[in-house]
Amino acid sequence: MRVLLSIRPIHVENILSGRKIFEFRRKIFTRRDVESVLIYCTMPIGQLVAEFKISEILEDEPDRLWERTASGSGISKGYFDAYFEGRDRAYALGIGALKIFETPIAPNELIPDFTPPQSYCYVPRERQLALF
Repeated sequence: MRVLLSIRPIHVENILSGRKIFEFRRKIFTRRDVESVLIYCTMPIGQLVAEFKISEILEDEPDRLWERTASGSGISKGYFDAYFEGRDRAYALGIGALKIFETPIAPNELIPDFTPPQSYCYVPRERQLALF
């Protein structure tokens, strides 16, 4: 199973360059069979640009999660703290094998009436592309 995540261009750039090896989330998917993530690069790009296999999912208190992931975070401590402000749980998706698409994909080609998700959305099985 795949999920689609909306990620800002600066973070996408850091993922694609290898500086960011953890993608942080305030909430995690309820399904446990999710194996990969489609990266939707938010506007002004507005395209699916890559996919990665999830190597691990870390869950912890924000300060402890930062200690575990800081070297591969691709973000500042201040940005991390602001993102998780008021939260007692934080999640990090380990970015495993990464496939960067030669040609970005318009999201409506995969999901009709596509609207970028606030957090994540599952990619319906009938809409799965052979990307990996």
